[in-house]
Amino acid sequence: MTADTASGRGAGGGAPHDRYPDALLRSILQTVRTIAVVGASPNPTRPSNGVAGFLRRRGYRVFCVNPGHAGATVAGSPCVARLADVPEPIDMVDVFRSLEHIGAVVDEALALEPLPKVIWTQLGLRDEAAASRAEARGITVIMDRCPAIEVPRLGL
Repeated sequence: MTADTASGRGAGGGAPHDRYPDALLRSILQTVRTIAVVGASPNPTRPSNGVAGFLRRRGYRVFCVNPGHAGATVAGSPCVARLADVPEPIDMVDVFRSLEHIGAVVDEALALEPLPKVIWTQLGLRDEAAASRAEARGITVIMDRCPAIEVPRLGL
């Protein structure tokens, strides 16, 4: 697998982040353990709540990130105000914020030490400039996908 196809670029000749090889998605979902769900809502009818709960039930260590609910439990996981407040290294940042906030979330992730391995944006969310900043620092970026869809689709 070339660097371009490993990052999701050029898979089938499409624009960056149009497609991702199943092998890449499978590798990510089988190796990450700690996931920060940014924008997780305590409302059980919101997709962010459902995905956070799904990931927790699948054995991932989930931290919800939402300053309005810091200190609470969201979808069965502890909630903190900022990524920097997660008490252990983050493998994957799963972003449930609107498009105009993705860049700021990526910049917050880029300030972490150690850096997360993956930044994943949910369905309908794509920010190529933010993705380029993360990839320049060695972070794999997956956009416009949902791990709660990919895990069962890949048979994980």
